[in-house]
Amino acid sequence: MKIVPGQIRTVHDCSEADHQPLIPGLPDEIAEQCLLRLPYPYHSLFRSVSSAWNRTLSNPNFLSSKKTHPYLFIFSSDHRNHHLWLSFDPRHRRWFTLPPPPSPSPPIGFATAADSLSGSLFVLGGLLSDDSANPLRTLLSYSATTNSWSASLSPMPTPRSFFAAGAVNGKIVSAGGGGVDVYDPAEDRWTTSSAAGNGRWGGLGRYDAAVVKGRMHVTEGWTWPFNSSPRAGVYDAEGDTWREMKVGMREGWTGASVVLEGGRLVVVSECGERRLKVYEEGMDAWVYVEGEGVPEEIGRPYAVGGAERTVYVVAGGLDVGIGRLGCDDGKGKGKWRVEWEVVKGPKVFEGWVPQHCQVLYA
Repeated sequence: MKIVPGQIRTVHDCSEADHQPLIPGLPDEIAEQCLLRLPYPYHSLFRSVSSAWNRTLSNPNFLSSKKTHPYLFIFSSDHRNHHLWLSFDPRHRRWFTLPPPPSPSPPIGFATAADSLSGSLFVLGGLLSDDSANPLRTLLSYSATTNSWSASLSPMPTPRSFFAAGAVNGKIVSAGGGGVDVYDPAEDRWTTSSAAGNGRWGGLGRYDAAVVKGRMHVTEGWTWPFNSSPRAGVYDAEGDTWREMKVGMREGWTGASVVLEGGRLVVVSECGERRLKVYEEGMDAWVYVEGEGVPEEIGRPYAVGGAERTVYVVAGGLDVGIGRLGCDDGKGKGKWRVEWEVVKGPKVFEGWVPQHCQVLYA
């Protein structure tokens, strides 16, 4: 995001007579650039520095401009089914612990979604225990702007576990395990899809899912003994319609997915060297990315996230594999190549295993 110097402050912020500089000795335009680089979890503390800082850090223009680089939001658990909610700043290699959610989160089977428009994370459904047969309807949201949770949200119409969720044009779509429900955060309201095809695709068991160009793609993945193609569908939330996923996309989708800039779909292959594959829509085919697969230090199980041209693979102990993609023609139409870097998790995270990874700009 391009930041225009001086765009954050507004005329009604303060009069010339009582103007207080943000940082004495610096023009406010330069001071604003300094404040933009403050870690988002500490904003509540920084507001107490001065009235000028409080005005600026509370200004909606500042909050929207602040979302300049990606943070990983990682939902992890240990062998006791305790949860740890964290964010990781890959640029500065800093970890932050999120405040605990206001109600106990389920240990398994829940779904997460990230809405970059509002800077919010959503946690939906799940099961309270391994032997539970009663999926939940719960909905929690976390705001990166305020570093706080909200639980007073309308519950899902349909109890769900082991299902797909994603953000589509500012709304949260949950699919699998019984049709489709769509949540509007602005209205705190759910609607239930009446799309033809809900009976066929709305009950898919989730292997993987991704939102690409405003449509949610859900696949059950290949299952033993691999003698029939996986079921997979594409849901268009705007038109409330399902369609069959293209054959090449469906049959080559063999790993966890991320969506990078321009709606480019990439999967981390589960088999062999765990190389990356890019989906080429015009050919309806997956093309391997040149370079090494996921580094051996990044073991299973893992969770994935992505932003711009970077894939993040988070493993046990919260080690993070960072794969930076480049294209030989610079325009995304040539051959893709990846270079990997591994950031080891702090020792205090030993024994913690990621369940979900989402990316937000904060």
